[in-house]
Amino acid sequence: MTPDTLMTSEKIFLDGKTFIPAEQLPIPEWPCVVSERSQPTLTVKDDDLFLVTDAIGNISGCSLNDSNPSMGLFCCDTRFLNRLELQLEGRSPVLLSSTAEKGFSLSALCTNPRIDERLRAETVGIRREMVLNGALFEEIEVSNYSTTTVSFELSISFDADFVDLFEVRGYDREKRGKLLRLVEPTIEERIVDGVSPVAKDPSIFREESLTLAYQGLDDSVMESRILFQHRQPDYFKGYTAVWQLELASHETQKLGYRVNMLKNNQSSSTVSAAITLGQAKAAELMEEQNWVQQITRISSDKSIFNRVIERAEQDMYLLRQSFGKHKTVSAGVPWFSTLFGRDSLITASQTLMLNSQIAKETLILLATYQGKIDDEWREEEPGKILHELRLGEMARCQEIPHTPYYGTVDATPLWLMLYAEHYAWTHDQELLEQLWPNALAAMEWIDRNTKENSYLSYFRKSKRGLPNQGWKDSDDCIVDHKGELANGPIALCEVQAYVYAAKIRLAEIARMKKRLDLADRWLEEARSLKVRFNRDFWVEDQDFCALALDGDGKPVGSITSNPGHCLHLGLFTHERAYSVAERLRAPDMFNGWGIRTLSSLSPAYNPMGYHIGSVWPHDNALIAMGLRSLGLIDQALELFQGLFDMTSQQPYQRPPELFCGYERNGDNAPVQYPVACTPQAWATGSVFQLLQMMVNLVPDAQNNCLRIIDPALPESINRLSFHNLRVGPTILDLEFERSGTTTACRVAKKRGNLRVVIEA
Repeated sequence: MTPDTLMTSEKIFLDGKTFIPAEQLPIPEWPCVVSERSQPTLTVKDDDLFLVTDAIGNISGCSLNDSNPSMGLFCCDTRFLNRLELQLEGRSPVLLSSTAEKGFSLSALCTNPRIDERLRAETVGIRREMVLNGALFEEIEVSNYSTTTVSFELSISFDADFVDLFEVRGYDREKRGKLLRLVEPTIEERIVDGVSPVAKDPSIFREESLTLAYQGLDDSVMESRILFQHRQPDYFKGYTAVWQLELASHETQKLGYRVNMLKNNQSSSTVSAAITLGQAKAAELMEEQNWVQQITRISSDKSIFNRVIERAEQDMYLLRQSFGKHKTVSAGVPWFSTLFGRDSLITASQTLMLNSQIAKETLILLATYQGKIDDEWREEEPGKILHELRLGEMARCQEIPHTPYYGTVDATPLWLMLYAEHYAWTHDQELLEQLWPNALAAMEWIDRNTKENSYLSYFRKSKRGLPNQGWKDSDDCIVDHKGELANGPIALCEVQAYVYAAKIRLAEIARMKKRLDLADRWLEEARSLKVRFNRDFWVEDQDFCALALDGDGKPVGSITSNPGHCLHLGLFTHERAYSVAERLRAPDMFNGWGIRTLSSLSPAYNPMGYHIGSVWPHDNALIAMGLRSLGLIDQALELFQGLFDMTSQQPYQRPPELFCGYERNGDNAPVQYPVACTPQAWATGSVFQLLQMMVNLVPDAQNNCLRIIDPALPESINRLSFHNLRVGPTILDLEFERSGTTTACRVAKKRGNLRVVIEA
């Protein structure tokens, strides 16, 4: 609570405002328009805000089946609006067109339905524009296209339930806080216990704004303040603003409002809000322009491919989110708009050639939260890298352990891998030294947790934690060849590959730092791990790698995509790597768009299952890197083509978090997963990882060298260019051109003294 907050048994006084429990002051309700079927949604995001509406920009107050629970305006894991419904004479407008292509803004063009005898259909045009920039802004232009004057009522209904994002996702709560009503204090009430709250003009709340409020179980007061701009409403009915409009022929009138989100009278968003929509839009465009100037710009000779790349570049910008002093990518909208360990690390690795600053900020931020104590509730341990950070009421009240939650087995070795990769791209010695203690602590955590059975495994300790703690973290995904759930502790195959790669790469850094004792020990441990892994994880009768070892040390022998993550990290023997690569391309795994998470021959297979038959772009991009590392270039390019064909058919040419595992047959489109995040960070990052797979850049900034090994463009692309590519202090322009099965590369421009070695 803030110092200016006072509470009595019946009232809350906050900086000159008085709130009472909502049940003490019933307000009139404005009927909502019932939607009988699921509506397509539009999603916009800016930093720590995101908004999900239907196709006309509305968040309806009701539907028959509550088919879109994710709709709303969210900030810091709290829903600040769950109703935002524009109506014309009590009816929903008719959609003409809408788009959220810019990412931080949406626009919709609507018209009116027939209103009795007073207003013919398609007489009035309604143009809506919404922008996020530290607040939500909307401007509405209403135009009369008839030859006579028209009069009608236009309304916007607001409501806010202030539920935690985990509630929206289906988590139960035994108890909630209470909704509040803002009331005007009397003269006597303005002085409480001899303290005078900050004076405010009470008329601004009554005449020009609406305030929706809630007091959480932690006593935090959340507010959604709606300030109207341009033409003020003619009256309010509860939380509905109503305009009585009269428009002459071809007259246009403009309405607008701004929604500020507050916690204890302070802005919930870390972004300083603009005042008007125009200012918000200008601020966003300027920030985006600065981002574009910093990144590697990639283009080809094919327009559809360019649209996919441009969308991926823009989505990486949109997914950036502030956490204290640092900014990294949030995992995805709507469910994962926060800091993750695994997701953020993999995305940062995928985008090193786009902008290495993402990796730098991710490394620093995750090091800041690195585990310091043993805490079973949060599954925190010294040296461990977090899984997920949440800021909502349920986290603040310790109903969930996400403050942050550390239940992930792979984030710690992935952090070490990124630590080494970032250095290879940047030769950032200052960061290397700054984070060296964190690297040692991370490696010590790995070593402590591999002592018992020689492999890094997981087993849930927190009662509200995740039962599965690898990238496939749903409850039903770790199954054996009979489709039965494996018992823990679980040692996943790909996690051992991450540990192997972390030890190999950190040994090189230790040798550079003259820590030969550590370098020799880590190399020996990596060699030992490789021998044991190829013995213990290999399933001879399947000639394939087990998904995991179970709690008894027995292989979990289902055919999954997980071993594909091991291919480019060098853990398999040469023969077994090729065997895994070949098996992943069989029809029960490769569906024509990509490789399934689980074989379609498994008893547990479900093409609509989250991790038991679906296809994930990031999973496939990692596998493509593995195929490429084995010299299986045609197979890697085939995988790229399937993923590219899938992406080109998505809304805005944006790869989804995942899609269903149904077979690609003829002209059928990829089947969408019902609640996939879009945009989603490592799905977006897979676009850049697949580009890296094609051109095969091997940076060595420490030795001032970039190797380009046997680049290979697919048949669908003839030319590919990279502008503003950074390796160490050097900036490069590279051009690739395919002729038949051969791809040539030339250095078009170079600002710096980097040696570029092109190897065919």
